Amino acid sequence: MYTPPAFRDDDRDSVLATIRAARLAHFVTTTQDGVLATPLPLYIDANEGEHGVLYGHLAKANPQWRTPAIADGLAIFMGPDAYITPSWYQTKQETGKVVPTWNYVAVHAYGPVEFFDDAARLLEAVARLTGIHEGERAAPWAVSDAPADFIQAQLRGIVGLRMPIKRLEGKRKMSQNRPAGDRANVAAGLAGSSRPTERDAASLIPID
Repeated sequence: MYTPPAFRDDDRDSVLATIRAARLAHFVTTTQDGVLATPLPLYIDANEGEHGVLYGHLAKANPQWRTPAIADGLAIFMGPDAYITPSWYQTKQETGKVVPTWNYVAVHAYGPVEFFDDAARLLEAVARLTGIHEGERAAPWAVSDAPADFIQAQLRGIVGLRMPIKRLEGKRKMSQNRPAGDRANVAAGLAGSSRPTERDAASLIPID
C-alpha cells in the first residue's frame, strides 16, 4: 500500500482498532490461476503470534481455498472514508489551486494462509466470530441456540481460514497535509453529512 509518511499509522492499538471495527474484510490470494478475492468477516486474536492471527471461514464451494497461494495472503480492512470537496478549503478562496481528494482509513495485513476443516476448530472460530458481532445486541444469538446436529451439518459446508500476520500496514489519510483552516472546514463539512461513514470520518480529522 502506498503510504506517504504523513499518513502512516504505526500505532498498534490504532491498527487493531481498525481491524476490529471493520464489519467486512477482503481476503486476497495470488495463485497460479491469478488473483482471487473473497469478502469475508474476519476476527483477530491479538494474543497469538507476534502481530496476531486472523480467523474466518469460506464456503467449501469457494475455489479460493482449493487453489494454493504462491505468496502471502492479504486481508484488507477499511475504516471510515469520505469524499473531500475543494469547496471546503480556505485555500480555494485564496488561490483556487485545490482539487478534490478522498479521506480514508485502511489496514493491510499479510501472512501465510492456512485452511482447516476440523469440526472442533471450525466450531470455535464460528462461535467466536458470531459472539463478536452479536455481542452488542440486546438479545444476542449464540451458535448454541441452534440444534447441535444442524450446526454440525452447517460446518460441513465451510472451511476455516487461519492467517498468522507477518506484516501490518496502517494508513490514516485524514487531511493531515492540509493547513489548519482547511482541516477545520473539512471536519465541519463532514460532520454535517447525511452519510454515517462521513460523520465518522469527521471525528478523525486533526484540528488542533
